[in-house]
Amino acid sequence: MSTKLKTIAGAVIPLLLGLAFTVYSYCSFSPDERNVMKSYFVTANYYYVALSLALAVSGYVLRAHRWRHTLTQIGVKPEFRLNFLAVSIGYFVNLTIPRSGEFSRALVLKNYRGVPFDKAFGTIVAERIVDFFLLMAFILAAVVWEYDTLRDFLLQHIPLKKLLILAAICLVGMLVSLYLYFKSEWKLVLLLKEKVNGLKEGAVSVFRIPHKGMFLLETLLIWISYVLMFYTTTLALDETSGISFGSVLVAFVIGSLVIAFTNGGFGFFPPLVASILFLYAVPREAGTAFGWIVWTSQFVITVFLGIFGFLALTFTPKTKI
Repeated sequence: MSTKLKTIAGAVIPLLLGLAFTVYSYCSFSPDERNVMKSYFVTANYYYVALSLALAVSGYVLRAHRWRHTLTQIGVKPEFRLNFLAVSIGYFVNLTIPRSGEFSRALVLKNYRGVPFDKAFGTIVAERIVDFFLLMAFILAAVVWEYDTLRDFLLQHIPLKKLLILAAICLVGMLVSLYLYFKSEWKLVLLLKEKVNGLKEGAVSVFRIPHKGMFLLETLLIWISYVLMFYTTTLALDETSGISFGSVLVAFVIGSLVIAFTNGGFGFFPPLVASILFLYAVPREAGTAFGWIVWTSQFVITVFLGIFGFLALTFTPKTKI
């Protein structure tokens, strides 16, 4: 299979799976349940939805500003405007192939400021590593906070034995890869080492930045904006407005994981969030409607800012830093 066909397949197959899951979820409701679910869309308070979108945009702004810390450490000082456009395009591209937006962010800097791709991508990897640990902290907090409610759900839905087998396979693969990386003289491995050296410079930039406190504060504010965005949307429906913050945190964590490993959560986000909210006595129809309101509103702002980013780049001069 050619590279082009693989790229197309990587974008289309997840979308088709999401579409199939959407159809399956919709068909699982009876006609009466569908009418009830539609009524939630009609009666929702969209003032809170608009407020959640404002919080989402603040996340874009914070992420664009935070990127300046790691870029400065590798000798790059692009203006905030270009960072914001790159971040907006990155989120938009993530709707096609999961995590492909990270590559597009680095490409924007390479094409418009001449920043080596491997170094720019390394700074993004550094950010994602920090984001990953913070997400793990949120997951741990959610599990501890709501353990009594989640215990049976986790035991039923998480295949512990399969995860252990997968972890063992990944460990063996990692050890073999490390051996080949340090011992092999293959041309492909030597070329990989050359690229990794540039990537490494960007990835370790987070440990060398002079304002680590500000970087960590902005990281925390990014994730707080995400949580508040999710929480604010719960106020749009009467059935979800009274749920506890702990239940909101659990649903947010599940939603974040779904978005991270799919095309922006297309097809999967609403029913999975609804299944979590159902544990807290939120009717399935209301939970599904809530999930679609959250996902659709975020999809709209992602597409809007992504298209804006592409258009704004056409008016951005290309210069070398």
